[in-house]
Amino acid sequence: MNRSRNQALLLILMILFLGILLAGVTWSNYQYTQKNPGGNDFLVHWVGTRVLFYEGISPYSDEAALRIQTLAYGRPARPGEHELRVAYPLYSVVFFLPFALISDFNLARAVWMTVLEASLVGISLLSLRLCRWKPSPFMLAGLLIFSLLWYHGLRPLINGNAVILVALFITGGLLALRDGADELAGVLFAFATIKPQVVVLIVAFLLLWGIGQRRWRFVGWLVGTVGLLSLAAGLIFPDWIIQNLREVLRYPAYNPPGTPGAAFAQWWPSFGARLGWALTFLMALMLIVEWRSGLRAEFRGFLWTALLTLNIAQWIGIQTDPGNFVVLFPGIILAFALMYERWHKGAAIASSIILLVLFVGIWAIFLSTVQYGDQPVQSPVMFFPLPFVMFVLLYWVRWWAFHPLGAWMGWKR
Repeated sequence: MNRSRNQALLLILMILFLGILLAGVTWSNYQYTQKNPGGNDFLVHWVGTRVLFYEGISPYSDEAALRIQTLAYGRPARPGEHELRVAYPLYSVVFFLPFALISDFNLARAVWMTVLEASLVGISLLSLRLCRWKPSPFMLAGLLIFSLLWYHGLRPLINGNAVILVALFITGGLLALRDGADELAGVLFAFATIKPQVVVLIVAFLLLWGIGQRRWRFVGWLVGTVGLLSLAAGLIFPDWIIQNLREVLRYPAYNPPGTPGAAFAQWWPSFGARLGWALTFLMALMLIVEWRSGLRAEFRGFLWTALLTLNIAQWIGIQTDPGNFVVLFPGIILAFALMYERWHKGAAIASSIILLVLFVGIWAIFLSTVQYGDQPVQSPVMFFPLPFVMFVLLYWVRWWAFHPLGAWMGWKR
């Protein structure tokens, strides 16, 4: 009886501590938002959701865009400026609605940042579970700090980019697949489609894998959840898919280069476009070859292929942004886990050096190439450092992923 009371008291204290911690983080975020305007990625969807919920106005409309621009710039966007238009599927409002109910944008942004910060920590912890790696307390602390402060974590956090939630859904979905929770995995990957361009390739791979493995519950829950979300959005605006597609097609016109090919064309107008097509062909060929192996592999080889697919998606020619590269974080953890399995103590030194190089190197490249306007504008060169390092890391450990040391800690599942 006393033991049960002690456990209940401990649980209450933990919940109280967590509540105080989150409240303190939110207060700090609120102080930051008051002094540092921005968060435009969140602003777009906060306004879009509010005009939909309170006034029944389509978030894809010119009226919604004008309100967003007025809040961001104090006026309509000028030619050449980011038009700040909603380009997510309409059902994404489900995730923004709780924050859109807060009328003070700075407060709403602060609460949203708290959710994203907790999600960054969640991505780290779920990635460790996914890869069955238990680092030392020192390494764990380093990984958590890295996940919050590295360029590809801090930038989407400050901008309020929902890609952090997408990365959390992807990591949780892969973990659910490993543990046989196919229904949960299907729902999480369906939620990840709020940014379709980020997940289109990995979802295609997972559907092929699910069909080949006869994991029908996963396939059914993924397809069914996306279908239900889309139908529910159709009850609000029956033509929302057409409206959304129109915004997706116009998106590249008012954004910086969104693919490596577009960056090449900007740098080398005479041959850059052809170089971009060559890279797309190479990435597609690599994808076909690796999918053939990954679809037949045990779970660890399948996981390696899924994480490689996320990396290839950044260079294959699909419109994206370096702010989306936080989805590559689980690949770093997989590489480190495989290194620790083989090298033990030597892996601690190697992984620490890699983290330091990624942290300092990527920030240094950004700071030396950034252009300042109303908001800092990253150079297209940011498309290249992290995916290149990820290709090196993933192919470095590929043999270990497909040829484990026995049935290592249940990886066969």
